[in-house]
Parts: sequence; C-alpha cells; structure tokens
Amino acid sequence: MVYPSQHTADNAPNKIDFEAIKKLTINEASAVNQLILDELSSDVVLINQMGHYIVGSGGKRLRPMLLLLTAKALGYQGKKHLILAAVIEFIHTATLLHDDVVDESDLRRGKESANAVWGNAASVLVGDYLYSSAFEMMVRTDNMRVMEILSKTTTAIAEGEVLQLLNCNNPATSEEKYLAVIARKTAILFSAATRLGAVLGKASKDTEDNLARYGQHLGIAFQLIDDALDYTSSEEELGKNLGDDLAEGKPTLPLIYAIQNSSKKEADIIIDAIKKGNRDAFNDVFAIVNSTNAIEYTEQRAEQEAQMAIDTIKSIPDSEYKEALISLAKFSVQRSY
Repeated sequence: MVYPSQHTADNAPNKIDFEAIKKLTINEASAVNQLILDELSSDVVLINQMGHYIVGSGGKRLRPMLLLLTAKALGYQGKKHLILAAVIEFIHTATLLHDDVVDESDLRRGKESANAVWGNAASVLVGDYLYSSAFEMMVRTDNMRVMEILSKTTTAIAEGEVLQLLNCNNPATSEEKYLAVIARKTAILFSAATRLGAVLGKASKDTEDNLARYGQHLGIAFQLIDDALDYTSSEEELGKNLGDDLAEGKPTLPLIYAIQNSSKKEADIIIDAIKKGNRDAFNDVFAIVNSTNAIEYTEQRAEQEAQMAIDTIKSIPDSEYKEALISLAKFSVQRSY
C-alpha cells in the first residue's frame, strides 16, 4: 500500500531545484563519470559487467557533487577534485554492494540489486574490488592528508555497518544509539567529501572542520529523511521496496519514536515486527507510526540537522557554490526520493 507523505517536496515551501544545483558542476561531473567508467575497465568480464551495472543505475551522485562544490567554493583550480570525487563514488558504490548482501535486498534504485542478478559472492568480491580501486586512485593525489581522511572514513563506515548489525532485530535500540550508527555508516562519507574539498582548497583548519561538520549534519539529515520515506514514499519514487527497513529488522527513528509514544499494545506490535523482521506487519506498523506523529518527529530532527549544516558554513566566502551547498541542505529534507 502507498501512503501520502506528511512532508513532501511538492508541498514544501521554497522548493529547491536539484537539477539547477547539478548544472553548476555539470562539466566536472561529466569528467568524473568518464573517469569512473575508465577505472572500471578490467580484463575480468564480471567486474566490468557488475561495475557498470551499479554505477550506471542512476542515483543522485550527491557525495561527489559535494566534493566538487566545496572545492569550487574555496577557489580550487586543479584537477585532483575529479579523482577524489570518483574515489568517493567508488567507496559509496562498494558500500551499496555490501549493504545489499547484508540486508538481502533485491531492489536498488528501481532495478534488481547486483546480488539479485549475480549472487552474494560476486557482489562482495566486486565491492572489494571497488574499495581497492578507490585506494589505488587516491594515491595519485600524492597527498598524505587525503589518505588519512579516506582511510579513517572507510574504517568508520565499517564500524557503522557492524553497529547496525548489532542493532538489527533489537527494538530496545535508543535514538542516541541509532544516531551513532548513521553518523558512521552514512554521514561520515558526506563529511569526508566536504572535508576533502576543503583540503584541496587549502582552507584553514577552522574552515575545514566547519565544512566537515556541514557534511556530517547533511548526511544525518539525509538518512533521517530516508527513514521517513520508507513509510511515506512510493516504490517507484524510492527505487526500493517499501517496508524494507522493517523487513530487515532495522529500528529506525520513526519506529523508535513510535514505540516510545504509543500504547503498550501498539508498542508490542512494532517490537514484535522488529524482532521478526516482519514485512507483513507493515500496514499495522504504519498506522501506529502515523498516529504517534513519528514521521513528523523524524522530519523535524532532519530539519534541525539541515539547519545546523547551513549554520556551519556561514563564514565561508559568498558564491554561487556556497549557495548551492545551502540549497542542498534544504533539498535533503524536501525530497520525496
């Protein structure tokens, strides 16, 4: 069943034009895409097939876009931002391949997931290949600070994945613990993208840290809206099955809030669904999530994170690229996909 969103891009004030933001870095993005295709070239046919399948399956390319916009906002004139944008996308794609195996997902961006097409073993191994390729590419920047940031980032992502695994089917997960997971699993790569742009732009330590915080807050906002969309979007817009989080036993923020703000009988329905990973309980769970205003709460928390992201970059010089970063923070909470 498809339910109307409580807060969609269509009814949000001052709707952000995401395509207009993309146009600011359209030439660089095209170069990054070509670099990605070049780097996917391998004499191992399966790597070519799977790599092109998932990289070419769409997506907003938000993380590499953040790096490009940040570098340009700080006046960077070189070419290394193209390499690092491709590195960021490779790391992100590798995590998607691994995520779909762990989550047993069969749909990604509206298409069959790679593991559904080629199997889990191939998905894990090609994900490993993309990680290795990312590190091979980043060496070309000849910058130890870049290596330090990205090595710490991939470690944090792995930690976040393990923490999420520990939280699965655990309805006692607190909001604090859940936010700690998404800070590492999702937001850290946003933060790495904006920090790397600052490093390339030779920003001061304060500016670099502020831009990293911008990325962190933006990444958390983005994930929280993903949590909400699992209950309010359509499968066509979202590109995955509704109720996937519930089916995977993930105690996301709408569920955590609903458990805490419903009757014992209603809470027990959600608790049982999380423990069993019961997609069949989706309609009942949605009704409880909706009646407790859990979606509105999740969206409000996302809006707070987006505003904190905006506040952290007030001190960087005004430019169309800074305005684009501000607009992306607003877009993150307006989107319906």
